[in-house]
Amino acid sequence: MAEVKKYIAVDLGAESGRVMVGTVSADKLALEEIHRFSNRRIEEDGSLRWDFNRLFSEVKAGISKAMRQAGSQVWGIGVDSWGVDFGLVDSDGKLVENPYHYRDRQTNGMMEKAFELVGKRQIYESTGLQFLQFNTVYQLLAMRLSKSAALAKAKRLIFMADLFAYHLCGEVYGEYTLASTSQLMDMRTGQWSKEIFEKLSLPIRIMPDIVRPGTVVGRLTERIASELGCERIAVVAIGSHDTASAVAAVPASESNWAYLSSGTWSLIGVEVAEAIIIEKTFEYSFTNEGGVENTIRLLKNIMGLWLVQECRRQWQKDRVELSYAELTEMAKKAEPFAAHIDPDYSEFLSPGDMPKRINSYLAKTGQATIDDKGQMVRVILESLGFKYALGIERIEEITGRAIDCLHIVGGGIQNELLCQFTANATDKKVIAGPIEATASGNILMQAMATGQVESLAQARAIVGNSFELKEYQPEDAVLWDKQYRKVAGE
Repeated sequence: MAEVKKYIAVDLGAESGRVMVGTVSADKLALEEIHRFSNRRIEEDGSLRWDFNRLFSEVKAGISKAMRQAGSQVWGIGVDSWGVDFGLVDSDGKLVENPYHYRDRQTNGMMEKAFELVGKRQIYESTGLQFLQFNTVYQLLAMRLSKSAALAKAKRLIFMADLFAYHLCGEVYGEYTLASTSQLMDMRTGQWSKEIFEKLSLPIRIMPDIVRPGTVVGRLTERIASELGCERIAVVAIGSHDTASAVAAVPASESNWAYLSSGTWSLIGVEVAEAIIIEKTFEYSFTNEGGVENTIRLLKNIMGLWLVQECRRQWQKDRVELSYAELTEMAKKAEPFAAHIDPDYSEFLSPGDMPKRINSYLAKTGQATIDDKGQMVRVILESLGFKYALGIERIEEITGRAIDCLHIVGGGIQNELLCQFTANATDKKVIAGPIEATASGNILMQAMATGQVESLAQARAIVGNSFELKEYQPEDAVLWDKQYRKVAGE
């Protein structure tokens, strides 16, 4: 009889977190959600923060429930989260303050200050990372320039998923895929860039040692194990960046495939063997992030369904309650190609009145403003489709190979209209699924760490065998291509 093992995945997203139990056999993965909780930004002294203590209490509650459900069969615990954000720990091992939220305005103008000290091209040559104002390097620079008392007290910087793992097992480390989102790592060596730290006068002494995904980093401390009522279970550094775990679970069997991790953010890219840091990746602002099993994720980070989420939040404030399903149905009935936006427009990054900001963008670009909610959502979804098409086009140019299939994973696949628009805009076959890609990758990397799963290819075959996938073929390709060329200015 094939060996069956259970693992716990702690999956922390920017809007919600959950704890899941994964049961892995020779060719199947079964996931069960045990505990879900909201994750919302808080405001402290005018800054946006993450409420770490509340989140950690929810994580412990979820693990405790998972242990009661799974019994003594649990072989490991893995934690994944979004990238770039971090906590600072003092010499007593205590969190100095709540971590900053990446949408906090402290990083406004920090990229420009960094370029004055180092030079934009020099930063890219070292790190190979897309320039985003919330990257860890700009958060740290903002803290240094403001003479942050918290930074002065810090003995260690620990990235978010690793910070939760630290509070579980007491071990300080920097998991490779998560650390690679910081723009502080030399992507050719996989270690911290001494040049970047020196030229920006940042304290490299506080940075943790980097460990590779699939490393068993420790076990639950006696205190935590006692509190949770369980044994000292192994804590595994999986692909701790949520996108790294999601990409690990892409059920691809084709040779020339790309992925789109779709949710609050959209990340579109391909797996490559080593970082591609060339003129074109710099010009197109592509990023090289660490992947599992000695891969690099060459990708483009796009704003994603954040735009729809913020519109819905504003409409709720205006006392208009519409579900995402209702908004999508309204968008389906709206006029095609009524307008176009750049989803990555800088004014869309911060929380606030998104419908007003979108209309401001439309007015600024000489387009008619939009009152109809369904029409606004359709414009967002079409614009995302065009942005994905541009991403695929540039990936093909950079790598010199044609993409045959685009795999979409994550919560965004529930928006079937966006999936169809993506197939239309890219003129590629789209395979959507699974929704739970991040948790699946988390679990399967733990299974690889224990030796139960032998390879990434086997892990992906297990995913393909375990979840329903939906295929989308391009529709109205000529019309979409005409609109795409119009939007691209050709």
